[in-house]
Amino acid sequence: MSKIFSKTTIALLLLIFFWGASWSVYKMALPYTPPLLFAGMRALIGGLLLAAFVFAKRSEIQWRRHWKKYVISAIFNSILFFGLQTVGLIYLPGGLFSVLVYFQPVLLGIFAWLWLGEYMAPVKILGLFVGFIGIIIVSLDGLHVHISVIGVVLGLLTALCWALGTVYVKKVSREINAFWMVAMQSIIGGSVLLGVGSITESWSAIEWNIPVLVGIGYGATFGIPISYVIYYTLVNAGEASKVGSFTFLVPIIAVFIGTVFFGEPLTFTLLIGLALVGLSIYFVNYNGRPRELPVHKENV
Repeated sequence: MSKIFSKTTIALLLLIFFWGASWSVYKMALPYTPPLLFAGMRALIGGLLLAAFVFAKRSEIQWRRHWKKYVISAIFNSILFFGLQTVGLIYLPGGLFSVLVYFQPVLLGIFAWLWLGEYMAPVKILGLFVGFIGIIIVSLDGLHVHISVIGVVLGLLTALCWALGTVYVKKVSREINAFWMVAMQSIIGGSVLLGVGSITESWSAIEWNIPVLVGIGYGATFGIPISYVIYYTLVNAGEASKVGSFTFLVPIIAVFIGTVFFGEPLTFTLLIGLALVGLSIYFVNYNGRPRELPVHKENV
């Protein structure tokens, strides 16, 4: 029993829940705030909080040496990821959108094979095939229930940016402190999103009510700093393979929360597509033995 409920297992379950719940929390806040300003606030505040957490190691930032890497990572992992994600949630239910975004490990398998020289095992090829079928099924279901095609496209673009950003972070991970990479990309990305949002959106359009405050608070605490403190603690403790194997549970948790608490549609076709995507993500992450997990961007 102690092994089942070990600190590592509890931390992993909390991580999955934090990522899974974020989709519905953000969906709840979006009707009351412009998307780019909302994304920028939670990214910037979350990055600043994480920076405060690792402030004692500020000498490891090495800005003059690594500023280009921080900027490139911020473009993919923060500006495009948060921006597309937040706008996309306007067009799709949180659960369905999370399924599309969590097609990222499938894309990551392709990019890692092409650019990092990782071996494309047969089980990964099977996973890519299953995931492709699952995405088709999920997308068709969205059309049947009159869910925006734009939302489906934005979901897949979000997954694409996350995959590209993850490959890049993995490529430079030996040169940069992982905590500072997440903090700096969030601060830079959040600042850019707030700047663009201030030009294209209106601050007066924000209704400072409970859903908005909860959304910002959740993203700036559980969504970025707390989740990534847990994530890197697990990786540093040698639990990378376990984290990778259970990542596919995140969209399942998101769909469950969206259905139970927010009344989002849950059809039989969506369940089939969800199951296939989950199976695909598991296959892509599984290679029969523990391995180092690529550094992931924040899910939300």
